[in-house]
Amino acid sequence: MSAAFDEARAAAARGEVPVGAAIVKDGRIVAAAGNRPRELRDPSAHAEMLAIRRACEALDDERLSGCDLYVTLEPCTMCAAAISFARIRRVYYAAHDPKGGAVDSGVRFFQQPTCHHAPEVYGGIRESEAAALLRAFFEGRR
Repeated sequence: MSAAFDEARAAAARGEVPVGAAIVKDGRIVAAAGNRPRELRDPSAHAEMLAIRRACEALDDERLSGCDLYVTLEPCTMCAAAISFARIRRVYYAAHDPKGGAVDSGVRFFQQPTCHHAPEVYGGIRESEAAALLRAFFEGRR
């Protein structure tokens, strides 16, 4: 989770919403990324999406079976779908996102009958730290 927080802080420094993600396999970080939608002018450039793309490239596989995702904010619907399609084994996230989250909030993507693969999910890890980072970022914007 520390690598995900490093990526979130780097995203904030770039003016992006401070969300970071890291993908781990066999105890080794295979990919990490922070949000870049503004920089890349790409609404799909969420931390999770970029980390998944990098991990697939690093592992030379479109499936990330046996991989775990660590992310500082509850994934949205788009990211939850990518997590499912990539067959990620476990998702660990920090802050809950009642407005945009889709794992334990909103549509609860992994609980839908149309979801082909549902990872194990563990939320609330270092939640207060992630919430403080997000709060400080948005207060600075107002």
